[in-house]
Parts: sequence; C-alpha cells; structure tokens
Amino acid sequence: MNKVLEGLSIYLLFPGFLFSAIVGLLAFWVDRKVTARIQWRVGPPWYQNFMDIIKLFYKETLIPEGCPKAVFLGMPVVALVSATAVAAITLAANIWPRAGFVGDFLVVLYLAMIPSIALMLGGFSSGNPHANLGSSREMKLILSYELPFIIAAAVPIIKSGYAIRFNDMLAVQAHGGAFVSHASGILAFLVSLMSIQAKLGFVPFDIAEAETEIVAGPYIEYSGKPLGIWKLAKAVSLVGLPVLLATILCGGIVMGPKGILAGIGKYVLILVLVVLIKNTNPRVRIDQALKFFWGPMTVLAVAAVALAYFGW
Repeated sequence: MNKVLEGLSIYLLFPGFLFSAIVGLLAFWVDRKVTARIQWRVGPPWYQNFMDIIKLFYKETLIPEGCPKAVFLGMPVVALVSATAVAAITLAANIWPRAGFVGDFLVVLYLAMIPSIALMLGGFSSGNPHANLGSSREMKLILSYELPFIIAAAVPIIKSGYAIRFNDMLAVQAHGGAFVSHASGILAFLVSLMSIQAKLGFVPFDIAEAETEIVAGPYIEYSGKPLGIWKLAKAVSLVGLPVLLATILCGGIVMGPKGILAGIGKYVLILVLVVLIKNTNPRVRIDQALKFFWGPMTVLAVAAVALAYFGW
C-alpha cells in the first residue's frame, strides 16, 4: 500500500502532474513574454496561462455532431496522461535513483510519442475538414522527426555502455562528464532539440496547427474542458521533453544545492533555445519538414551514432 501511495504521489503531485503543470505554464509565460518583447509588446502577466486554463474549464464543451465522443473526448486525456508520465518518470529518475526501473528510457521514448498520435486521432475524430488536414500534417510530421530522434537516442545508450536505464546513463555522465561534451553528443543534442521543437508543435514546425492557414487544425472543434486539457498536456510536455534531453545528454540533475541550480540552468538553457528557434524562423511547409528531418537531421543522427561507437 505504501508503494502504491508513493507512486501516486510521484505521478500526481511531485514531480508529476501538479509540479510539471505549474512549471510548464510558467515556462509558457516565459515564451509568451519573450515573444512579446521581441515584437515590441508588453506581454501577459505571469498568471495569464493559469487564468486561461481556469476560464476554459468553466466554458461549455461543444461536441461535433456525428463524431465518436469517446475518441474525441478521450484523446486529450490520453495526451495529458502520457505527457505527465514522461515528466514524472524522467524527473523521478533524476531525484530518486531508486525510482528508476529497467528500460525506463525506452518506455519514455514510447510515451513521448503518444501525445502527437492522440492529437492526430482527436483531430480526425472531429470530422472537420480543417482538422482532418491538420491531423494529416501531424501524421506526416510524426513520421519525419521520429526517425532522426530515435537514431539520436542511440547515442546515450552507446556512450553509457548500452544502458537503457536513466540511472546508468546519469552515473556514467557523473564520472566521465556529460555526453554533450563529446562530438557525438553535440550532434545528438542538435538533432534531439529540433525533434523536440516539432514534438511541441512550435514554429517552424507548427504545420499541423497553422492558425493563419487552417484555423488551429486538429484543435478547431475543441472547446471548454477538452481544450484546457490539451493546453495542460502541452505545458507538461514543455517540462518533460527538455528534462529528458538534459538527462540523457547533459548530465541530468544532481542532488544538492549546486546540482539543483545546475539542473535548473540546463532546463532554462534548453527552454531559451526552444524559444529562440521559435522566434527566429518562419513556418515551413510539410514537404520541407520531411526533407529536413529525413535529410540533414537523419544524416547528423547517423553520424552521431558512428562517432559514439568509436568513442568520440
């Protein structure tokens, strides 16, 4: 019973849903504030994203006529549960070594893919032509960035002696330095960063949403609580995915005052890079995204694996 309660507290409170949602919404405020300053605007107050979520949960939920309600309403929940699991497992492995389990890295890679698949299915279920087009783009985008991302994920596995557990990867980096300090780690970091940008649906890979073209794409029929859950899922992903990148390539979070501050610094640095990419690039077309990920990114990922194999 104690283990069950401990697991629920990790998943629901800290470092799971509650903690990740709060940090993620604050991270989105940083994104919005930086974007506003770049555009010579003041930007929203720090609590704006929290108020937006509360407002959505008080609004009416409209369901398109003829759509499968279980799929339409279930997909936002699936996305939020998966995003929370990614954040909880990754953060817990950094904070409590005993919280990890064999193959947790592979499980997180799988779970990190589910929110995008849920978005695709949710959009298709609505029956809206704009949502169908956006979901079709999301499906192509998943097929494009997952290939180089999975290949790049092999780098920390090779560098840690073919370990598939976060604790082992962190232990190797604690003794030999972060993998990103090596040539293979740098290439894997660049590929993973661009893949995370696409997973989050941020510019230049916000092709599925594309508000100026297809009016929010898969999200177009969502309102009220389901839309609020989608936004929470994205906020939690903005915590889980950067922390995942920091864990497997940048040494993770080491317990202790200095280690925690360094871990926060790693997260903030990755967040700054994500926001910087978002605000300095125009949206690309889906065919350009495919060529980018299947071309240069896949080549870099393969090169990173080769360099890691030879110890570089």
